[in-house]
Amino acid sequence: MSTVNVSNEAIAPNAKRLLWAGFMAILAAGVGFAIRGGILANWGKEFGFTGTELGDISGAAFTSFCFGIIIGGVIADKIGYGKLVVAAFALHALSAFVTFAPTAAMPKETVYKLLYVGMFLFGMANGTLEGVANPLVASLFPHNRTHYLNILHASWPAGLVIGSFASWLFGDGMHWGWKSQLALFLIPTAAYGLMFFGQKFPKSEASQKGLKLGEMFKDVGILGALVICFLLAMFFSGPLGLPQAVGYGLSGVLLLVVAVITRFSLGAWLLFVLFITHALIGAVELGTDGWIQNITGNILTTGQGKLLFVYTSLLMFLLRFCANFIEKRMGLSPIGILLICALLACFGLNLVSGITTFLGAMLALSVYALGKTFFWPTMLAVASDRFPRTGAVAISIMGGIGMMSAGLVGSAGLGYAKDRFASEALQQSSPAVYAEYKVEKPKGWLFLSEVQAIDGKKLGDVQSNLGKAREELEKAGNKDPQAAFDKLSAPEKAVYEASIAGDRKTLKADSFIPATMAVIYLLLLIYFKTIGGYKVVHLAGSDAAGVKAH
Repeated sequence: MSTVNVSNEAIAPNAKRLLWAGFMAILAAGVGFAIRGGILANWGKEFGFTGTELGDISGAAFTSFCFGIIIGGVIADKIGYGKLVVAAFALHALSAFVTFAPTAAMPKETVYKLLYVGMFLFGMANGTLEGVANPLVASLFPHNRTHYLNILHASWPAGLVIGSFASWLFGDGMHWGWKSQLALFLIPTAAYGLMFFGQKFPKSEASQKGLKLGEMFKDVGILGALVICFLLAMFFSGPLGLPQAVGYGLSGVLLLVVAVITRFSLGAWLLFVLFITHALIGAVELGTDGWIQNITGNILTTGQGKLLFVYTSLLMFLLRFCANFIEKRMGLSPIGILLICALLACFGLNLVSGITTFLGAMLALSVYALGKTFFWPTMLAVASDRFPRTGAVAISIMGGIGMMSAGLVGSAGLGYAKDRFASEALQQSSPAVYAEYKVEKPKGWLFLSEVQAIDGKKLGDVQSNLGKAREELEKAGNKDPQAAFDKLSAPEKAVYEASIAGDRKTLKADSFIPATMAVIYLLLLIYFKTIGGYKVVHLAGSDAAGVKAH
């Protein structure tokens, strides 16, 4: 192992253009994600989807991201980054065509399938692009990966800011339809296509050494493959609808393929731990991001929920340019940064669960945003620093694990939690109202029991009535939220209060994820202390140190 001096020196003359092209590509994903979060309520009201169903649709973009980034990462050094960019561009265009197809006249099941497929294609495109951008930036700036990967991923919250503002301006302000709002992500899509066009791309350290795919996979090994194969089994037997035996059978075949090409290498235990931890990051960061606007908008007002989402995303965008200062000037290793972030995220989610005012929500979300800001890019930097012989493979698999976990565990899991806690609260406070407002078909999640959730369309009507009451009172000069609430009928009050109680309990349950991550990071910090501290590893002959990775 060796340490290297921090340097902003790049290995290619067009490094900055490629960095900002990757920035624009991930920004397109962020814009689409934010607008989708803003129109979830539209889909629930227009088509009658429950929280669990909306979570499944939203989660499709996370799940498919996994396929895009893993496939892209595995073949990137073989077919070239340029061809992957073209494929991603085509998938983005196709996703728009499919997502815009649903109409109110279609059966609910048809609409569900179209939205699910549209989101799946959108996520596939995003994953393919990140399969290009992550190893590309890691290769371009080998001596300061934490800094430049954080800059690259500052594009994600930037996209959230732009998308949320667009949703507020064109949705709430100008009353555009949800299709017109969602189409705005095609603008940054066209921009990244132009920026990547005609560029030459570098190769990863492993690719330059001529390592074969099996050699790149050795550090991943059977242990690392177990993590992604387990999530794939969940996807095959869950959203894809295959029998459980078939789903786990397909995953078993993939695991065997990895075992064979690596000559049954067990893999690096550290990379295995990083993979598991990144699954937790996907659930708590992106899964929560998919719902936080909806939750805070329900507790306060829809407009305030969108403003808060813009605020936290803008804070994340600015903070990600500070990673270099935090790591080098404050003396924190990447693992130390991650530990502090996990503690802040846990504390922040608990604070958000108790918000009652807009100012209180800003303070609570500031803590949460500070916590989640550095998770994703810093984890990619750690994997790239410690396992250079994996090339684009390890960080692509890591990104795929995070996104698939966000879809299968985070987004869908939080949707289930909202349904469960809200329905339980309504059932306890008013069984008769619950019987009137619950859906006919119960639905479970993973191994948890089935729940007859509050009907999404009926809940949307209650929220709409409350919004209209607020508007009428505000025109008369009365901004008291209690006065608007008093205008609801007794059943509507019970439903609304139950939905808020469910949201608060959901956030508290969510906080257990970063608490678990904090324990993992603490143990890793102790481990690195015992081996002389965190150091960057390089393949033999790739730099002056000439140290072989292991």
